[in-house]
Amino acid sequence: MAKRVRMTAQERREQLVGVARSLFAERGFEATSIEEIAERAGVSKPVVYQHFGGKEGVYAVVVDREVRRLTTSLAGAFEAEDPRAVAESAAEAFLTYIEDHEEGFRILIRDAPIGMTGGSFASVISDIATRAERQLVDGFGDSGFDAETAPMYALMLVGAVALVGEWWLEHRDWPRDQVGAHVVNLLWYGLRGLKPDPVDRYLARRARAARAAGPAPTAEPDEETL
Repeated sequence: MAKRVRMTAQERREQLVGVARSLFAERGFEATSIEEIAERAGVSKPVVYQHFGGKEGVYAVVVDREVRRLTTSLAGAFEAEDPRAVAESAAEAFLTYIEDHEEGFRILIRDAPIGMTGGSFASVISDIATRAERQLVDGFGDSGFDAETAPMYALMLVGAVALVGEWWLEHRDWPRDQVGAHVVNLLWYGLRGLKPDPVDRYLARRARAARAAGPAPTAEPDEETL
């Protein structure tokens, strides 16, 4: 065990949160133990229990802080009125968060322990999608789109960016601004190319493909059924 350093209760709590954050990012919740947190912090296990009640308690604190940090980073992106500016600001804010808080992002995208609800990456995605939805509803109404489809499109957009963020964790040779430029390229020009009647177009294409393929061959009767 490392040499114990005398700290105030608040200083010790912050130290334990930082140590646990690094371990959860490195190994995940299940593979991290109270013993490891205590050993790396240079304290006994009862000290960790005293501050957090157990591993679930310190994990909840770590996740809650990361959720608030990420949502705060993204909140300002939706203040712009121009849709392209929103896309650029949101992508930049999201990628900057990953760059500055890689450990935190790794924790958020890992599976939460069984029984833990709320304060997860899924809740962040849902919150961001709701903000994006409000932007899309206005634009959809002006362009003749069905506004009821806005929540679905918002989740598509936010989910795509989130997956790119996960990919970027393992491909950090790509500069942040280049990744952001490609994300905005897809989001912006993808939205500009949307058609207001995708279902009708999809069904029409399927019908044309079926006609081109000709009638389905008739199966030969089984001799045993004759």
